[in-house]
Amino acid sequence: MTIDRLSFTRRGLLAGTAATGLFAANLTAFVRTARAEEASQGGVLRYATLGLDTSDPHRHTGSIGVQQIYVEALTSIGADGGIEPFLAERFTVSEDGKTYTFHLRKNVRFHNGDVMTGADVAANIERVRSKVTGGWLASAMKLVDKVEAPDEATVVLSMQRSYAPLLALMSELWILSPKSEGWDETIKLPIGTGPFLFGTWQPNVKLASPRHAAYWQPGLPHVDSIEFDLRGEPDNALALRAGDLHIGSVDRASAEQLASDPAIAVKPLKDSNWYFVSFNNRKPRAPFNDVRVRRAIAYAVDKAAFIRFAAGDYGIVTNQMVKPGNIYFDQAMHDADIHAKPDLDKAKALLKEAGVDPSTITIEFVSWQESYPQIVVQMVRKLGFKVNHVALDDLGAQNRLAQYDWDMNCMASGPRADVFLRYVRLMSDGPNPVLWGGVQDPAFDKLVNAAVAEPELAARKGIYLAAWRRVLDNYYTVVLGHGFDLIAARKEVKGYDTGFTWSPHWASGGVAHAWLASAS
Repeated sequence: MTIDRLSFTRRGLLAGTAATGLFAANLTAFVRTARAEEASQGGVLRYATLGLDTSDPHRHTGSIGVQQIYVEALTSIGADGGIEPFLAERFTVSEDGKTYTFHLRKNVRFHNGDVMTGADVAANIERVRSKVTGGWLASAMKLVDKVEAPDEATVVLSMQRSYAPLLALMSELWILSPKSEGWDETIKLPIGTGPFLFGTWQPNVKLASPRHAAYWQPGLPHVDSIEFDLRGEPDNALALRAGDLHIGSVDRASAEQLASDPAIAVKPLKDSNWYFVSFNNRKPRAPFNDVRVRRAIAYAVDKAAFIRFAAGDYGIVTNQMVKPGNIYFDQAMHDADIHAKPDLDKAKALLKEAGVDPSTITIEFVSWQESYPQIVVQMVRKLGFKVNHVALDDLGAQNRLAQYDWDMNCMASGPRADVFLRYVRLMSDGPNPVLWGGVQDPAFDKLVNAAVAEPELAARKGIYLAAWRRVLDNYYTVVLGHGFDLIAARKEVKGYDTGFTWSPHWASGGVAHAWLASAS
């Protein structure tokens, strides 16, 4: 028996019937038709968010804010963090979670005119398996036992064991023609399937990408080309106001200023940055090895005040690593947050119960060179602790945290394609665990591994929540809330919405659907 994920992804938590999937498909077609009827054609869309660090999409180190206009994947991340079909029109997962079958869309053409086949897709997966050694995909690919293309429209992945994050991670395994120049080493001219071509690239300056006239989604894209500003300007607000940009990332201060401009709209990404306080879990020194002391400190932190400062009107206070609306968010756990409001009396009572005189203790507190950690520092000082706050650049903070000679930190972590990429940082052998204090909890590890091996979403969510309960109960880290990366768009840009991550293009939206009201 296999599980049909097509309607499942459209409905988030439910693995629906074929009728539900047909309804979703018809609804999507209706929306796209309506967009096409009202959309103007032509014009150049000018865009600036993240940069482009390589011409080889399989070797990127963070360029997903650009390259997904010319390369696409089998899957895509929906607004709620669920999985949508993309170059695969549907996919099934075996009951044991070890066999993934992708049924490819018909007549998808690469930019050189060739029709994409199962053999092409399999070749991309094999290339990532054999030539890409870093990143989340490399770890997942080590679990792939076999890749087969039984026919031109089907690709089958056989896994060594069930690995639920695979479908989400496949959203960043981009499919290129094996005829792309440099395929055997480093791709110099990527030939993808996206709505726009790779075009003309001037590193750190711009990328000019003309539309793909034979794009597989009828009527898309609407604009003639996209021009990406790759100069990495610290603030795009002036260029947006002047009309030199149509879409650009902005910081919160600029967003608040732009809010009063009727010519510009500001929207957050669908996924969030989560802010947290972590304790030294690898080598805790007294009294921070006492959970009552950690709980007392958590009671002293005014989450709402912190999030107002860090994220403004876009902030959300919660105790979870995902925000409301995400398929892994649990409302009951959110509602039961005992630290939603500060309580200094409870904090002081807990310290007294633990026999701790805070006036005799100096907290070694590490952070990046940001302003928001100072809010937590001031709140902790209200309990009577002295605080030695060391603010460092990224590399310095990572190095200091890795020495485990500190007591507390205050950090943030950004959007991820799958919730596992957040949980894994708290595992005993997790990658770069220092921001979370190097947790060493075999019971937590066991739960996360069980969640990863669980094919069914509802059951997987329950296991993840049990793992998160251990984090809450032991105060390994304390989530303060969530803020968002922000993108501003001029009002003449129609049909555009932000995605789950920085990707400008995904299965159900993005710049392929955008059009310019001023275009003739």
